[in-house]
Formats: sequence, structure tokens, C-alpha cells
Amino acid sequence: MESSEIFKKVRKIEIKTRGLSNQIFSGQYHSVFKGRGMAFSEVREYQYGDDIRNVDWNVTARFNHPYIKIFDEERELTVMLLIDVSGSHMFGTKQTLKQDLITEIAAVLAFSAIKNNDKVGVIFFSNRVEKFIPPKKGTTHILRIIRELIDFHAAHKETNISEALRYFTNAIKKRCTAFLLSDFLDQGFEDAIKIANKKHDLIAVNVFDERETEIPDMGMIRIKNAETGQRMWVDSASREVRKIYMERSITQARYLMDTFRRSGVDVVKIRTDQDYVKPLIGLFKKRTARR
Repeated sequence: MESSEIFKKVRKIEIKTRGLSNQIFSGQYHSVFKGRGMAFSEVREYQYGDDIRNVDWNVTARFNHPYIKIFDEERELTVMLLIDVSGSHMFGTKQTLKQDLITEIAAVLAFSAIKNNDKVGVIFFSNRVEKFIPPKKGTTHILRIIRELIDFHAAHKETNISEALRYFTNAIKKRCTAFLLSDFLDQGFEDAIKIANKKHDLIAVNVFDERETEIPDMGMIRIKNAETGQRMWVDSASREVRKIYMERSITQARYLMDTFRRSGVDVVKIRTDQDYVKPLIGLFKKRTARR
């Protein structure tokens, strides 16, 4: 993709997602992802009812009168975006490709984070970690992330969510908030996601297309597995074939819901022909209600 075309796409996504972040998401984001720690601010004279555990004994001894430490909540967080760039994301039968939808959602989350004065980092992954962008602040950094999202070409097509989660858990030492954006056409990551969510605050964003859950009667059709490259003819006119296809989708959905539930990970499902604003705000409200 040429630089001028990339710039136009970056600018278009910036205008749309920054606007959404400013108008809709920032308040919700702020209320959900508050700073977890406390930072020392100042000392003042002890007042009746103050917590004696906060007495500053050095200052108290110096002035022969009790003083206590005042703490402010630490506002700064680190937000990590774990983004699946495997071959299956170049798929979409309705309004947009899964990859394009993930790009917009990631951009909204990133702009919400920097408006909240948080750092943002990214891990691009397929069946291995393709690229790691360390957490930083600032609009320039976010625009770099969006540019990468638009023009990133993964070296591999397959998916290994466990590998991405293990890398994330080892690379980010301090507790952070992380969004795992994927179509989750993978299995076997139960242990990795449980460990990652124990160390960090992990949220799953499951992007999918309607045609991944059911296929219409279109007669003989040729389908391709975007991750393996395998092609095959399928008789979509067969009720049995359509039933098997749907049952596989239901089985995978049950596996995912069970995995997320057991690991304590919140999940939001967003379809490619669906407005992502309402599902995300619904997620934020649900988490706010639990605080």
C-alpha cells in the first residue's frame, strides 16, 4: 500500500475513532479503568477520624505534633492491545472485514486510553508473536499504532493464542489492562488465559462474521481455509452439510464461553455487520456496576 493511501486511511480512522472516544467512550473508560495504586501527595496535621496507619512519624517527631500522609490515586495505567493478525481476519461477507473492524475498535480503545493519560502498547500475533510495540503515551504513538494496524503484513497465517498470552505475561511485568482482539478460531489456550488474567486484567473482544456460524443454500461452493490455504468444494444445498457447519460453530462458541468463564475473563462479541459502540459501552457499564 502506498504511503499516501495509508495516510488517508490513518486520517479517516483517526477522525472517526477519536470522535467516538471523545464523545462516548472516555467517560465510560475512565469510570471502569481507574488507577489501581496510590501515590504519596503531601502531609497535613492529623485530624480526628484520620487513619492512624497513615501517620508520618518522621514529620510528627520533627514538629512534636501528629501529621499524616495524604495519598492520591495513581491515574496512570498501561493498556495492552493483543491483536490477532492471522489469515482468518481477511474475511467479511457484510459491511467490513474482521481485520478492519478490529482496527477501528483498537483505535477507539487506544484514543480512550491516551485521553485517560494511560500508556498503550501492542502485540501483533499469528501462531507466534509478529511484532511488539512497547507501551508509550501520546497521539503520535497512537497514530503509529493505527498505521501498523492498517498496513501490517503478518509473516504467518495460522493462530496460536497461547503463544501470544505467554509472551504478554512475560513481557509486561507490572499489572495492566489488556484487550485480546481476535476471532478466536483456536483452542487449547485455557491455561495461558487463566495465568494471564491472574496477573493482569484481561478482556476478550470476539470479532466474528455471520457466515462463520451458518451458510445459506447456494448450491456447490468452493471454500478456502485462510490459515492453511486448503480449498474444498462444499454442497451448501445439503441440509446435513449446513447442520454440521452450524454444529461446529456452536461447539466452538460453547468452548470459548466456558474458557472465558473459568478464567474470569470478560468478553464482548461483535459481528462484522454490527455497530460496535453499543456492545463496548455495555461491557464498560457491566464492569462499572461490579466495582
